[in-house]
Amino acid sequence: MSSPEKNMKRRGVMLILSSPSGAGKSTLAEGLLKGETELSMSVSVTTRQPREGERHGVDYYFVDKDEFLRMQKAGELLEWAEVFGNFYGTPHEPVERALASGQDILFDVDWQGAAQLLKNCTDDLCRVFILPPSAEALEQRLKGRGKDKPEVVAHRMAQASREISHWNEYDHVIINDDLELALSQLRAILSAERTRRERNLSLPLFVNELLSRL
Repeated sequence: MSSPEKNMKRRGVMLILSSPSGAGKSTLAEGLLKGETELSMSVSVTTRQPREGERHGVDYYFVDKDEFLRMQKAGELLEWAEVFGNFYGTPHEPVERALASGQDILFDVDWQGAAQLLKNCTDDLCRVFILPPSAEALEQRLKGRGKDKPEVVAHRMAQASREISHWNEYDHVIINDDLELALSQLRAILSAERTRRERNLSLPLFVNELLSRL
């Protein structure tokens, strides 16, 4: 006999991760994606030029500015922003397709992107904010990269303060002091979101059949 859970049809989860630079969000996202076959990364549309090795439809959807503005005006983007002269956004159609098929989508966005997604996709969202264990640890991580000048690190610390001020707009908050613990907490959040009553589309029929046999 097959397991009832395997036959359940559910709607996917939009899992949002936000954090200041250096808090470990990208590392957590990579770790989560490795162990989750029903989870994939959201693919953004952008007006910037492809970098070496990047593929259209895999890393980004590459479009020109006119097409991006057309999509934005037509309401085809769930969220969008301009970063250093280039536009980035989340196209609605592939996200909806994935959610309808029961596939979960992971989003790496800042608090502004999260706010836009909340406005357009309230029922599908789960928002997680990643905090560093301390200001000192965050600064050390930024310096430890060895890529940025002191003034760049100072700028990123100032940005971190602005980003962290929005922590209470999220459903869950994880303090990333121990990477494995933080990753296990993130997995637990995703697992719990998948079992939300309103996401399990087959549940009413299953319960009705169950009650009819009692």
